[in-house]
Amino acid sequence: MISVKILDKYILKSFIGTFATVFVILFLIFILQTVWLFIGELAGKDLDIWLILKFLTFKMPSIVPLVLPLSIVLASIMTFGNFAENYEFAAMKSAGISLVRSMKALSVFIAVLSLASFLFANNVIPLAEYKFINFRRNIAQVKPAMAIAEGQFSDIGVYNIKVEKKSGDNGNILEGITIHKKSAQDRGNNTVVIKAKDGELISNEDSNVLKMVLKDGYYYEDIIPKKLEERNKLPFAKSSFEQYVINIDLSKLTNSNADEGEITNTNNMLTISELSYTIDSLDNSNRKEVASFVDNIYMRTGIASTKVSEITPIPVVNKIIPENLLTVLPEQDRRQIVTIASNNVSNTAFTIESSKIEFKARQKNINNHLIAFYDKFVIAYACFMMFFIGAPLGAIIRKGGLGLPIVFAVLIFIIFHFVNTFGKKLAQEDGITPFMGTWLSSFILTPLAILLTYRAKNDIGLINMDVVLAPFQKLIQKIFPQQKT
Repeated sequence: MISVKILDKYILKSFIGTFATVFVILFLIFILQTVWLFIGELAGKDLDIWLILKFLTFKMPSIVPLVLPLSIVLASIMTFGNFAENYEFAAMKSAGISLVRSMKALSVFIAVLSLASFLFANNVIPLAEYKFINFRRNIAQVKPAMAIAEGQFSDIGVYNIKVEKKSGDNGNILEGITIHKKSAQDRGNNTVVIKAKDGELISNEDSNVLKMVLKDGYYYEDIIPKKLEERNKLPFAKSSFEQYVINIDLSKLTNSNADEGEITNTNNMLTISELSYTIDSLDNSNRKEVASFVDNIYMRTGIASTKVSEITPIPVVNKIIPENLLTVLPEQDRRQIVTIASNNVSNTAFTIESSKIEFKARQKNINNHLIAFYDKFVIAYACFMMFFIGAPLGAIIRKGGLGLPIVFAVLIFIIFHFVNTFGKKLAQEDGITPFMGTWLSSFILTPLAILLTYRAKNDIGLINMDVVLAPFQKLIQKIFPQQKT
């Protein structure tokens, strides 16, 4: 019993040491990838080192679900590959300790690690995602001079501003400017568009006003008439200018704190309980919208017209119903009914086609929340599954170190990550259920884990070459029979 406990400690120590090393290395690699992805937001923005570290700190937790399964499968292959390569497994078997028994202590450790990964995904990652998204938004508010980025629209107060190029020592010289001003009545509706060839940002540290001087441009404004029939004409006003000054009030922006947050509506920011509540709310709301839309379409299918109701039908002789019901009406009334029916069908078809986009967006939002819900469980299961792929595989290939194990680990991880990404994308578009989309990679790789564990337990190689070569050997013997001497 004492020897078994010592063996369990030795296996645990070997695995944990390898796992910690691999995890740190892979984590640093993925951090560098994150820096590369967000280099445009970090470089040349006069950010101090503290803000950059906070930026990366808030992003780090979202990297763990990628690094953890890869670290487990690679550490498992390396650890058990070293045991097999150094004939330590042979010594264990000679002492009556099987492969399954040698994996017992590590199985408990992986189970604890899987539970920890679930709690991490359910509590830490949503909070970090909330902090990360709001931090990116508030950096521009704390440093207003950075708020306008090249080649994309930047939201500053009631303005959406896009510039093609920035120059100058502080990036205050602008070229190719497009500005959308939000309506006071509907903050989501842009009724004013301003375009200018170039401009300049003028600010003062003692002032809460950011002055934007635009040069050589045009001013467009949509005019919404009070009469409904005039709105179809889409009237607008247009004017040109040599210089136009916009004063942007930064009082609210400069008082904001980079640690404060307002954006809370993404599915990645929610815990299991919050996701469950949100999914129920979204589903109920979607059902009500669909039912309301169906009732509305049903009400519009009838031909409700006072003129049509006043039509006097032609008497039908002998009460025989004609094949064409329109023949019972006068000629002018037939045209009126056909016109009304045609307009109703066209309007209904247009309404249905327009509503398809809205309902599709609603369903996609529900699917995204369901994917986030199931994904928290997939992360935990993936840790357990990757261990039962990596440990038997390492015992079978009998190679440790960083050579062949890396090849197998990366190949397995690529399959897992590709199928997982493909399944989620398909589930988002309602191609398959969100449950199937998130669990698809696990369903595919779980049989591999069972097969590898079975083959390693029974000392069967990765590929039984006799089974593969036997048909070819029989074929060769038939083609070239042995000559009797």
